[in-house]
Amino acid sequence: MKKKIIPLFLAAAVSVSGLLPIGAVQPVTVLAESGHPARLVDNAGLLDEDEALELESKLDEISQEYDCDVVILTEETINGAEPMDYADDYFDYEGYGMGEDNSGILFLITMSERKWWISTHGEAIYDFTDAGQEYMVEQFQSDLSDGYYYDSFTTFADLCQEFIVQAQTGEPFDKGNLPEKPLSPWALPISIGIGLVIALIITGIMRGQMKTVRMKPDAADYMVNGSLQITRSNDVFLYHQVTKTAKPKDDDSGGGSSVHTSSSGETHGGSGGSF
Repeated sequence: MKKKIIPLFLAAAVSVSGLLPIGAVQPVTVLAESGHPARLVDNAGLLDEDEALELESKLDEISQEYDCDVVILTEETINGAEPMDYADDYFDYEGYGMGEDNSGILFLITMSERKWWISTHGEAIYDFTDAGQEYMVEQFQSDLSDGYYYDSFTTFADLCQEFIVQAQTGEPFDKGNLPEKPLSPWALPISIGIGLVIALIITGIMRGQMKTVRMKPDAADYMVNGSLQITRSNDVFLYHQVTKTAKPKDDDSGGGSSVHTSSSGETHGGSGGSF
């Protein structure tokens, strides 16, 4: 009985294999990707391959961990379009945004126009306030202007993570609640120099006090007691000094985020400038 079963099995196998071309393999089921657009779009070609891979990995990690798209877009030119409109439309029409409100932040730079724009959407509008964006730009604009694009973009990504984490506490970075600015690389040498000057002054004073004979600072110190008799004296008013302090102006701006509407009808926050 076994001898009959084996040939039948082989015949079935041969007949099935005959349906496949020689060298063909059975299809393997592969999970489809999410279809999410790339979070690093370097159309201006500012980064090398290694820099691009490392930066895109960072952007993906931050975005997925905090459910907020963090996107960097570089263009050689936007052909006369307004950076705000270009960034907003790119975010809207390319399908960015995470969560129910499509939260995200997109950083655009255009090389021909030497412009930048930060576009925020959804919850990110409140995570990245106007004052917060101004602080962020101060941290990376120098590298951006000097052509250190990878360093500038990395700083932007790191700050995005820091701002999102802070916003989750219920108090996003804003006026009166901004991170402390990092110390300048000159801060330590300057501090050491000031310390040395103070030390020299103190030691100089101490050394001067050790002298037993030294010049008197006042002419009266050289007078014999009782040798001078004043028969008449009066006070003469010479001048007066007035100090004025300007009254602080009331600041009507309470912080927060300014918003506008994009061409698709979506609400965006953001800010921009030149580099």
